[in-house]
Amino acid sequence: MKPKMSIDSIRTKLDSHLGKRIKVRANEGRRRISVKEGILENTYPSIFVIRLGDESGRAATWSYIDVLTDSVEIQFLEEPQEASADS
Repeated sequence: MKPKMSIDSIRTKLDSHLGKRIKVRANEGRRRISVKEGILENTYPSIFVIRLGDESGRAATWSYIDVLTDSVEIQFLEEPQEASADS
Protein backbone atom coordinates (compact mmCIF):
# COMPACT_ATOMS: atom_id res chain seq x y z
CA MET A 1 0.00 0.00 0.00
CA LYS A 2 1.44 3.36 -0.98
CA PRO A 3 1.67 6.05 1.71
CA LYS A 4 -0.83 8.90 1.56
CA MET A 5 0.54 12.26 0.55
CA SER A 6 -0.57 15.69 1.68
CA ILE A 7 -1.63 18.48 -0.65
CA ASP A 8 1.60 20.36 0.16
CA SER A 9 3.76 17.35 -0.71
CA ILE A 10 1.88 16.84 -4.00
CA ARG A 11 2.40 20.49 -4.94
CA THR A 12 6.08 20.36 -3.95
CA LYS A 13 6.63 17.27 -6.10
CA LEU A 14 4.89 18.92 -9.05
CA ASP A 15 6.90 22.13 -8.53
CA SER A 16 10.09 20.10 -8.92
CA HIS A 17 8.88 18.90 -12.37
CA LEU A 18 7.82 22.28 -13.85
CA GLY A 19 8.52 22.42 -17.58
CA LYS A 20 8.75 18.63 -17.92
CA ARG A 21 6.47 16.15 -19.69
CA ILE A 22 3.78 14.42 -17.65
CA LYS A 23 0.89 12.08 -18.33
CA VAL A 24 -2.38 12.55 -16.43
CA ARG A 25 -4.93 9.74 -16.17
CA ALA A 26 -8.25 11.07 -14.84
CA ASN A 27 -11.33 9.14 -13.79
CA GLU A 28 -14.27 11.12 -15.18
CA GLY A 29 -17.00 8.89 -13.77
CA ARG A 30 -19.30 6.34 -15.38
CA ARG A 31 -16.33 4.21 -16.42
CA ARG A 32 -14.82 7.03 -18.48
CA ILE A 33 -11.07 7.53 -18.20
CA SER A 34 -9.21 10.31 -19.99
CA VAL A 35 -5.46 10.27 -20.57
CA LYS A 36 -3.66 13.47 -21.47
CA GLU A 37 0.03 14.22 -22.03
CA GLY A 38 1.70 17.58 -21.98
CA ILE A 39 4.15 19.92 -20.32
CA LEU A 40 3.61 20.87 -16.69
CA GLU A 41 3.21 24.60 -17.14
CA ASN A 42 2.42 26.01 -13.70
CA THR A 43 1.24 25.23 -10.18
CA TYR A 44 -1.14 27.42 -8.23
CA PRO A 45 -2.42 27.15 -4.63
CA SER A 46 -5.30 24.83 -5.59
CA ILE A 47 -4.64 23.59 -9.13
CA PHE A 48 -1.92 22.65 -11.59
CA VAL A 49 -1.88 23.35 -15.33
CA ILE A 50 -0.48 21.29 -18.19
CA ARG A 51 -0.11 22.51 -21.78
CA LEU A 52 -1.44 19.68 -23.93
CA GLY A 53 0.84 18.12 -26.52
CA ASP A 54 -1.57 18.47 -29.42
CA GLU A 55 -1.55 21.19 -32.09
CA SER A 56 -4.34 23.21 -30.49
CA GLY A 57 -2.12 24.62 -27.75
CA ARG A 58 -4.87 24.10 -25.19
CA ALA A 59 -4.27 23.72 -21.48
CA ALA A 60 -5.94 21.47 -18.92
CA THR A 61 -6.17 21.89 -15.16
CA TRP A 62 -6.70 19.57 -12.20
CA SER A 63 -6.78 20.11 -8.46
CA TYR A 64 -4.44 18.60 -5.91
CA ILE A 65 -7.51 17.14 -4.17
CA ASP A 66 -8.12 15.01 -7.29
CA VAL A 67 -4.63 13.56 -6.93
CA LEU A 68 -5.06 13.08 -3.18
CA THR A 69 -8.34 11.15 -3.64
CA ASP A 70 -6.89 9.02 -6.49
CA SER A 71 -9.31 10.46 -9.08
CA VAL A 72 -6.23 11.60 -10.99
CA GLU A 73 -2.96 9.72 -11.43
CA ILE A 74 0.20 11.51 -12.53
CA GLN A 75 3.09 9.87 -14.32
CA PHE A 76 6.32 11.79 -14.90
CA LEU A 77 7.70 10.98 -18.35
CA GLU A 78 11.37 10.73 -19.16
CA GLU A 79 12.77 12.95 -21.86
CA PRO A 80 13.40 10.98 -25.07
CA GLN A 81 17.02 9.95 -25.51
CA GLU A 82 18.75 11.13 -28.68
CA ALA A 83 19.99 8.33 -30.90
CA SER A 84 23.73 8.11 -31.05
CA ALA A 85 25.55 8.58 -34.36
CA ASP A 86 27.17 5.14 -34.03
CA SER A 87 23.87 3.26 -34.41
